[in-house]
Amino acid sequence: MVPTPPPDGRAGIDAALVRRLIAAQFPQWSGLPVTPVEVDGWDNRTYRLGDDKTVRLPTAEGYVPAVAKENDWLPRLAPSLPVAIPPVLAKGVPGEGYPYPWSVRGWLAGETALRGHIDDTAQFAVSVADFLHALWRCDTTGGPPAGEHSFYRGAPPAHYDAETRRCLTALEGRVDTERAAAVWEAALAAAWTGTPVWFHGDIAPGNLLVEGGKLTAVIDFGTSGVGDPACDLVAAWGMFDGESREAFRWAVGQDEGTWARARGWALWKALLVLSECIDTGREQESTNRRVIDAVLADHDRFG
Repeated sequence: MVPTPPPDGRAGIDAALVRRLIAAQFPQWSGLPVTPVEVDGWDNRTYRLGDDKTVRLPTAEGYVPAVAKENDWLPRLAPSLPVAIPPVLAKGVPGEGYPYPWSVRGWLAGETALRGHIDDTAQFAVSVADFLHALWRCDTTGGPPAGEHSFYRGAPPAHYDAETRRCLTALEGRVDTERAAAVWEAALAAAWTGTPVWFHGDIAPGNLLVEGGKLTAVIDFGTSGVGDPACDLVAAWGMFDGESREAFRWAVGQDEGTWARARGWALWKALLVLSECIDTGREQESTNRRVIDAVLADHDRFG
């Protein structure tokens, strides 16, 4: 299914506002057309600016710290990574009635993995693992420790313990909550004692760009930081299955404690989304049920 583009004007941001911001702060680009991207995120709104640029604007105050983080760190991380990440071209400031910092990025060609053709899903899984290994090897000196800015990705999953237990209660009788609780308890028990590394925090189909059937870029580092890499393994259940999941598991490595925490991260998010959309018949419902089933089966096999 092709996602329906979000309506222009969500969170008070529309193309007219973007044009005013560009004209006021970067007049050299004021003649370029501004159009919403086809597949937009939630934390930020993104617009095409001409053929080779994008404008990225946070939709709420809670997403603002990610802008400064990306502006500062993306240029430093890029040389060490095997595929492209968003180049930062300019840093905007509040204005024209818009209250937050924003940025202009270079446009990266390709389609999201949600929509783009992938030649070989197992090899694609290996390429995602290769990207993660390169990211995990990046110098962490001065990097932002996991915390509020990363929505606690990279921190212990215990931050979401109360929320996960509320979801388990709400979904009693709708999913196998006994097995799900065992997965969550295993995640909490698998304390992380490793050396902090850079993590992306949201390795998902919408943040991976594909061109010519292959991974060419990774976008949206808003939840990135320095800490536990377990959150980057959720792609095992959110993106891959069968042969591709096995290929990802083999290529990415990691000990069983890290995989236990990763299952916790995947379960927390899937339970949360399912609790909000159950009985709606929306695609989100079946997608998150599949993730939960896959995580439970994985725990039965390895946990």
